[in-house]
Amino acid sequence: MKRVKQFGETVEGYNIPVLNEREIRASAGILYLVMFWSWILVIFNDNYLLLKYANTIFLADFIVRIFISPKYSPLLIIGRLIVSNQTPEYVGAAQKKFAWTIGLVLSAIIFLLLVVMNSDSLINFFVCHTCLIFLFFESAFGICLGCKFYSMFYKEKAQYCPGEICDVNAKQEIQKTSLLQIAVVIGFFAFVITTAILFNDGFGAKPTSLWFIVKSAFSI
Repeated sequence: MKRVKQFGETVEGYNIPVLNEREIRASAGILYLVMFWSWILVIFNDNYLLLKYANTIFLADFIVRIFISPKYSPLLIIGRLIVSNQTPEYVGAAQKKFAWTIGLVLSAIIFLLLVVMNSDSLINFFVCHTCLIFLFFESAFGICLGCKFYSMFYKEKAQYCPGEICDVNAKQEIQKTSLLQIAVVIGFFAFVITTAILFNDGFGAKPTSLWFIVKSAFSI
């Protein structure tokens, strides 16, 4: 009987194939940075060149991850080099493959619409920003949104999720948020909004040379 090719790595102490979450987060951060900068150019310069390149890289890398092996993903290799001195954090490979399949589908849609057809629409906007949200949560918070959906499609429970988000655990004392802390957050945003309203005209003005301000003050 032909052996099915294993997705993920075999690590002692883990009963299922796993991947290193640290290098995955690093690669997600790289992708997020490139995609975010691409959209900045689109919004402010109406320049789609970098976005098309970014989407092509996104799609090609995910094809390698899913159909060849995560071991040979260019972005994961770069991520591995960046975090090579950090202790690995192992996560289940099955739910990561599911999450990356979602990424592959989304990037394929954008590749067809934007790169092949050279078209623009709300579909492009929503799909690209969905990818940005997924990448941001992965790189900033270590939350794999695709992994959260894994149990909706598979009977077996996902194991070794990043930060144990697949398990319902009682929060430790340091993880709890008090009403006072919530009030501080509300007060913080109230301060920012109030400051923006009061100094809106000044915020929008182009900064003046400090030397000119000092010279004007002493010439009075």
